[in-house]
Amino acid sequence: MARMTEEEAAALDNLLTRTTPRLTGIPGVFARQKILLEALDSVAANYIRTKAEATHQTPAEIIGQLVRKELAETAEFVSVGK
Repeated sequence: MARMTEEEAAALDNLLTRTTPRLTGIPGVFARQKILLEALDSVAANYIRTKAEATHQTPAEIIGQLVRKELAETAEFVSVGK
């Protein structure tokens, strides 16, 4: 990962300190996580939130793991059934 020079860091600090950032309508990472969890029932959302906090992961990472696990189990079931 590239590092900023002292001059670049000072310029960025100056820019962010002296100007007001222009907001967009694009939701950030936290808003997207909230929207994702609102699509679930409360039991599932609480489980995913709790698991994410305990494992220091995002809710999206937990959901991804659950989906991949389900897909793997389904693939095993299908291959055994043939």
